[in-house]
Parts: sequence; C-alpha cells; structure tokens
Amino acid sequence: MNIENIKTLGELKASGYTSKSIKDELRDNLVQKIKKKETTFEGVHGYENTVIPELERAILSRHNINLLGLRGQAKTRLARLMLNLLDEYIPYVEGSEINDDPFKPISRYATELIKEKGDTTPIAWLHRSERFAEKLATPDVTVADIVGDVDPIKAANLKLSYADDRVIHYGMIPRANRSIFVINELPDLQARIQVALFNILQEGDIQIRGFKLRLPLDIQFVFTANPEDYTNRGSIVTPLKDRIGSQILTHYPVNIETARQITEQEAKLVESQKETVVVPDLARDLLEQIVFEARKSDYIDAKSGVSARLSITALENLLSTAERRALFAGDETTTVRLSDFLGVIPSITGKVELVYEGEQEGAAVVAYNLIGEAVKSLFVQYFPKIEKLKKQEEETPYDDIISWFFNQKDGFELLDSLRDKEYKSLLEGVSPLNDLLGKYQPNLDQTDSYFVKEFVLWGLAEFNQLSKHRFTEGMQFKDPYGSFISGI
Repeated sequence: MNIENIKTLGELKASGYTSKSIKDELRDNLVQKIKKKETTFEGVHGYENTVIPELERAILSRHNINLLGLRGQAKTRLARLMLNLLDEYIPYVEGSEINDDPFKPISRYATELIKEKGDTTPIAWLHRSERFAEKLATPDVTVADIVGDVDPIKAANLKLSYADDRVIHYGMIPRANRSIFVINELPDLQARIQVALFNILQEGDIQIRGFKLRLPLDIQFVFTANPEDYTNRGSIVTPLKDRIGSQILTHYPVNIETARQITEQEAKLVESQKETVVVPDLARDLLEQIVFEARKSDYIDAKSGVSARLSITALENLLSTAERRALFAGDETTTVRLSDFLGVIPSITGKVELVYEGEQEGAAVVAYNLIGEAVKSLFVQYFPKIEKLKKQEEETPYDDIISWFFNQKDGFELLDSLRDKEYKSLLEGVSPLNDLLGKYQPNLDQTDSYFVKEFVLWGLAEFNQLSKHRFTEGMQFKDPYGSFISGI
C-alpha cells in the first residue's frame, strides 16, 4: 500500500485497508515470522528455550504480560523488541491526541470530525517506532500523569465549563492508544494507581475528576517487576495481577558462553581500545566467572540479583585499565594482564548489594575475593586439580614451580608499570611455567600464554601453594613457607 497517496478517510476505504487491534496485529505478524523461521527477538541470548517461547505464547494468546525477574535480565529490552512485531505504519485521524482509528474512533474530537467531514476526514500515518510508551513506576506517579486530569487552561481558552469533557487533558495511557505501553517496576506503583489501571484493562473506561469516559483503549500492556519488590517496597494488587494474562519469569545466563555473548554485544568499546588491547579468551571467561561467583556469594544479597550490566561495565573497565597502563608505558599495543582485573573492582562494588557480613568485610575486599574465587573455579578447567590433602612424598605437576619460588628468597614481583616486553621477559624467566603450559595447554596461542602464566600463579596462590601479596606498585608471589624456614 502506497500510504503517500492516502490522505483522507475516503481514500483509505477505497484502498481496502482493514483495521485490527494491536494484539491481533502482534499476533498476525508473529505467526508470519514463525512460519518464515525468522528470529523474533533479535539480540536476546540465553532465552531461546525458556523466556522467548513463553513470550511468543503470550502474544499468540493476545495477553497483557508481566515480565518478572531480577535486575539486568533484559525485561525492558524484550518489551522494546515487541515493536518489530507491529505493522510499519497505521492510519489515524489527523489531529487526534489518542491516535484514533479512522474506522473505530473513540474520542469526541475524532467522532465529531468524521461526522462533519465524512470521507474527506484527513488521515495521517503513524510509524511503529512512535507506538511505544514507557513509564518507570515511582511513588510520586499520579493518576493525572498516567490517566489524565481536567485542564483549567484549556477550559479557559475554549470558554468551556468544567462539565464539558473537552476540558480533559489525557495522560500517558490514553495517548498510547494503539501502542505498546510499558510500566517498569510495577510493584512500586501506589495501590490507588494500580486500581486505576485494572479499570482500564478490564472495563475499558477511564475516570477523571468525576468524568466517566467510555474509552475502549487499544493497548498492549507490558509490565516488569522485580521479585524483591514484593516484600521490600510494595506489591501488585490482586485484582490487577488477576487481569494480567501471562506472567513470565526471566533469568540470568546459565553458562559462560551465553554471558560472554551478551557482554561482547552490549559493551560500548572505543575502536582504538579494540585495536590497542588484546583480550585473551581466558580473560573474557574469567570476567564472566566473577559474575557467576557474585551470584552465589554468601556476602552478596541473592534477592537483589547481580545484573548483567556488571560484566558489561567490567569489560569496559578492564580494557581501559590495560589501555591506561599501555599509554603510561609507551606501548603501542598490549595484552590484558590478570593484575588489570583490579581495575574492574569499581564496576563490582557499585552493582552488588551486600548482606551484613559483606558490609563488615567491605565492598572492595568482597570484590577482590570474587576475582580470586573466579580464578579457583576456572583453574581446574585448564590444569590438574590441586588436592587439599596429599601424601607427603606424592609428586604433583606444580612441584617444580613451587621449588622455583622456594629459591627466590626475595619473592617474584610483577609491577603494574612494566612494559609488555619486560612483563613477558619476567614470566618467561619462570621456566617451570613454560613446561606446565607445554604439557597441559600445548595449543595455546603465544599471545595468550603470558596471561595464562600469570593465571597459574594466581591459581597456585588461591590454593595456598604460593603466597600472593598486593603492594602499591604491583603484585608479589612467594613460596608461603620459604621466608619462615630461612628465618629459623
């Protein structure tokens, strides 16, 4: 249909256009996408077999939807992606505040205009990008904001009495007629506002300052809520909950591969950073593992959740840490080092809610320990497990490394300010590390090998085979008993 040629109601009738409700529109377009085997929610990973099928079923059922899940689980993104299931353009009565369907007008303005002008009623076209409205539920939201109120200025200008419904100023919901309307954090909305909502959902009328207007609004409602809010800040009133067709539970990524996909897609990295800083695969896995450790940590409030935004901002900070180090050292390019992970601590501390024990430890200490726990968890995937208890004479793959450190009476230091050449030279000097990598990671890329060598040192320290000490200018590794023995 060439919409440029359709400018009046008569031309719209002649074109054969038939109007449909937004829920039917979403349903019909979803059916076509499924038939064509097209991806319905592009850019959402990890929900292919869980959330997305449930969301598609809800759309096919023409339900209003509540997405329930912890923060950073792509709830709002899913709602915004529903725009792609709308028709590209729909017609509306030109000048209408609430996007009146020319074939089914509901406002006084549109009905009177069509009655007066008939087939010459002017028609305008609304693009799907304009058919999305979003409101964050906060305690200060009023009925006037979302439903409407009497406008005394309009009454004065039009010389109308307050008994005339033309003095009404429509709120966000009526203005979102024939659109997707999202209310984020629904439990935070005051109960009286929620009551106003379920009247709209069920009865299709709005009540403003004594006016009871029969406005059968055509809206696809999508609500988002956090389970924590049900107990901490508020709740969804029962009659409203009863009127929401489908409640869909969202979740965090279940594996590192999916988490990496999300992080790499969402991280806003400067092109020059990508060219300057090489990030080994193990470093990317370690970054995601920190988030997994945070979600099961006893020091972090599991009810609040640990957002996917943590790993996104952590990746940005990690590259910036390596880039800053390279700039100071005068290196054109650099590879991420494990010590650079200390630069992601600010990304962690601002995004986790600590329980009482965590507050006692301190946010920075908890964040630092999460890095150590992540190293421990990944270490056994790359190298033989280190048993807590072993026989006295039993040999381990790490004996040569530990012996090497035993002979380093002053310890082995990796300064933060080292140039790449010096850093690599120091690690190559620990010859048992080369042997360990040659045996257990023979296919490792040379560029990544230095990060893995440092990873081994951190791993041995986490398993108490070496001691690790952070000082102002870098990191020191020592044999944990060497200094004790030499002091006897």
